[in-house]
Amino acid sequence: MSIKTIITEPNKILRQISQPVEKVGKEEKILMDDMLDTMYAANGIGLAAIQIGVPKRIIVMDITWGKGEKSPMYFVNPVIKHKDKVKSVYEEGCLSVPNQFAEVERPKNCRVEYLDYEGKKKILEAEGLLATCIQHEMDHLEGILFIDYLSKLKKNMIIKKLLKNKPDRIVV
Repeated sequence: MSIKTIITEPNKILRQISQPVEKVGKEEKILMDDMLDTMYAANGIGLAAIQIGVPKRIIVMDITWGKGEKSPMYFVNPVIKHKDKVKSVYEEGCLSVPNQFAEVERPKNCRVEYLDYEGKKKILEAEGLLATCIQHEMDHLEGILFIDYLSKLKKNMIIKKLLKNKPDRIVV
């Protein structure tokens, strides 16, 4: 297992649509283990494979992280089967949009169908923070970031801040 580099906005890779996984095999399990290590090292609670440059429909999450225990969750080819009409608002951040946060409104509950770490089909009834997190991570699979839900002005301000703080910029 190894820690990978997390791609940050702006980067066209983050806007790619991720491809379905044929089957959960050894390669996918290694990827999920690496993703989890990367997420924990970055103090995150969710990570999509595209955030480390792998355009596969794979997500890892652990919303208990930070409370002293670990309870990792693995989602391969997740599909939202139902979204609640009732909305909730959470302040969201993203490992690909470092140190930036904004309130985002999403359905309060959702039902997700997916394959787990062993490739077994599962259905999850998610609510609250779990529902928000799964929807946030699933957006990554479609090339969508949480800043896309903000006004154009707020989004542009965040992108300018990110560009200003990019370490690979050279000023002559």
